[in-house]
Amino acid sequence: MARIAVVYHSGYGHTERLAMSVHQGADAVAGASAVLIRVDELPDRVSELNAADAILFGSPTYMGSVSAPFKAFMDSTSIIFAGMGWRDKLAAGFTNSAAHNGDKLNTLNQLAIFAAQHGMVWVSLGLPPGNNSTQGSPEDLNRLGASLGAMAQSNADAPPDIAPPKSDLDTARHLGKRVAEAALRWVD
Repeated sequence: MARIAVVYHSGYGHTERLAMSVHQGADAVAGASAVLIRVDELPDRVSELNAADAILFGSPTYMGSVSAPFKAFMDSTSIIFAGMGWRDKLAAGFTNSAAHNGDKLNTLNQLAIFAAQHGMVWVSLGLPPGNNSTQGSPEDLNRLGASLGAMAQSNADAPPDIAPPKSDLDTARHLGKRVAEAALRWVD
């Protein structure tokens, strides 16, 4: 059994929808069990992160970086870091912003570096870019063309029940599934 944890912050509900999709993708894999953890539920649930074989990190991109609550969570893991408690766990990341670019790559880089500092092994999105030719469509998986993790875009004035779009949610589900499948191989 591979244990997957999805830990995230969501300021307006859009990143929470992504987290739920990541969780659905991971939890749908036979032999995997996934939990969804909001950063405001920590440190009460840190034992679930410590027990996980893989941790997916999710944060909105605010001003080209993770949100302040997510950064506070990152900083709170220094004791785990000191003991290399997450070493050799799998890791992946996802983010959302209002702009199509929104400097989301910087957020994914920040998450990947955070995982690397903990000695974790990063799992990329593993999809080619979508919507990048005349035959492409905004409904393509990976429509924003990310490689490092899952990116989503939600118009600032769109409520979370309609944004991010289905293609971004499907991309997030793909990431959760990919990490769960990798965790099953990793823990055997």
